[in-house]
Amino acid sequence: MSRIGVLGGMGPSATVDFMEKIIQLTPATRDQEHLPVIVANLPHVPDRSSAILGNGPDPLAALLAGIDVLNSIGVGVVAIPCNSSHHWYAQMVAHSRAPVIHIAQSCVAAIATAPAGRAARVAVLATRGALASGFYQEALRERGIDFLVPDAATGQDHVDACIRAVKAGDVRAGAAAFELALQALAATGATAVIMGCTELPIAAHAAHAAEHSALTLIDSSLELARATVAFALDKGWNKPTWVS
Repeated sequence: MSRIGVLGGMGPSATVDFMEKIIQLTPATRDQEHLPVIVANLPHVPDRSSAILGNGPDPLAALLAGIDVLNSIGVGVVAIPCNSSHHWYAQMVAHSRAPVIHIAQSCVAAIATAPAGRAARVAVLATRGALASGFYQEALRERGIDFLVPDAATGQDHVDACIRAVKAGDVRAGAAAFELALQALAATGATAVIMGCTELPIAAHAAHAAEHSALTLIDSSLELARATVAFALDKGWNKPTWVS
């Protein structure tokens, strides 16, 4: 069917942020020119990062149940504004009737097409689970992009604190932790940062990080939204006659 499906709730604020980006990226002058979107906001999916690290229940059954919801509605494409969930990307793709856009592939593709030097060395900021999964590292290697992954000395503890704070609704504390993470990266030679958890852009926006940092900030949520909107516009789903 001619509509976008969003498997969200991981977390809820990140899902709202993603939806706002979908709206902002759509070239519409009236309600009827916006893209139809069905959102399954399912926050009870077990923690993805903990599961990857072996410290919590497997969320796969809940993720596939979310895909089932979107399958039952008949969406034409699926976007999942949660990076860590892409550890189970292959299983979700196999379960989905519609194509599933990969958040990391979308993000890294945007880096690869950027002007030379914009992202000469990329730091990947993400949950410890997403980093352990390695799908960002794999995507960057495939594109020949130099990257680094922070450790305790170069900001991972601050990244963890940022994500926890935003998920708890304390965006101000998340912004402060994000600023500390960027400061810790200053001596690493990084020129760009992938915000590879969808809570991080919320904190970065609150911190006005793009205005105050010499690093290029790459928003995984924004790049997923761009890829999703491009897919839907190519299909003509912004036409008032979208119902099929």
